[in-house]
Amino acid sequence: MPSPLAYRSLRRVASAPIARQVLQRLRAQHDELRLAIGRLETHVLAGTVPGRPDRLDDIEFRVFSQFGEDGILQHLVRNIGPHTDTFVEIGTGDYRESNTRFLLQNDNWRGVVIDGGTAHVDFVMSTGLSWRHDVEPVSAFVTCDNVDDLLRDNGAEGPVGVLSIDVDGNDYWLWEAVTAVEPAIVVVEYNALFGPDAAITVPYDPSFVNSEAHWSQQYFGASLAALVHLAHERGHRFVGCSSNGANAFFVRDDLAGDLPDLSAAEGYRESRFLTSRNPDGTISRMRSVPARLELIGHLPVVDVRTGETTTVAEACVDRIRGQQ
Repeated sequence: MPSPLAYRSLRRVASAPIARQVLQRLRAQHDELRLAIGRLETHVLAGTVPGRPDRLDDIEFRVFSQFGEDGILQHLVRNIGPHTDTFVEIGTGDYRESNTRFLLQNDNWRGVVIDGGTAHVDFVMSTGLSWRHDVEPVSAFVTCDNVDDLLRDNGAEGPVGVLSIDVDGNDYWLWEAVTAVEPAIVVVEYNALFGPDAAITVPYDPSFVNSEAHWSQQYFGASLAALVHLAHERGHRFVGCSSNGANAFFVRDDLAGDLPDLSAAEGYRESRFLTSRNPDGTISRMRSVPARLELIGHLPVVDVRTGETTTVAEACVDRIRGQQ
């Protein structure tokens, strides 16, 4: 085992400019391999999977997405009506892992990626993405009041192929507020902890931050049923969820063809994420759904079907009792 002195020496070497350049080259080569495998996956699925697979699980694969979203999006863009090759992604981290990066690099789509930090700007501008592809990284904290202006100011207006929203908080409200773009496909993160039946979301707060709303980090976003309700109001159908229980996929009705039109209960997927936190910020790895719901049971949620404010405990009483 290396001594503490050896570890310090390694850290000094790793911080040197030449080491950083080597690391960047290795990352670039690794990404090229991932792209090549993703292209093979795309061709295989195009030739072997029917236009309407029984489950989205059957067409999932991951290149740059967090889980199997890359494969699902490849399948959807191949099986819907005419659409533009553009995207908008709101909430993207550093863009190394995202829902739209494979569309950018594999399919030569163009788009806008927005996040409250600057890591995605640094990543895009320091790599070949800044000139090989047409992607505009924008650093801004997105609210219902500024989302349309941010999109229009950065060239996103009218029909787009994909709108992806993952902000760990106001996801429902942002989709409801967006009018600058007309997406063919919408991908939104849902809070699987809320279950398949309750149509609820956290109340709108323009400064909502998941880690500050409750120390457990389980209080965020909207239930799947709430997003399905909004999708129908926006002229979209729910076509399924990723198998890990993170993202829901919606397609505009007039472009969906024979893609399924599912209810929330039919397409719901439970998550297995062990992301619950302790009060000191450490990961608790709490598995029990009722126990996690009880942690946030007193907090308010809005029932989007009625517009009334209730609590997590009241909206999810059956799950807390272990009846779902």
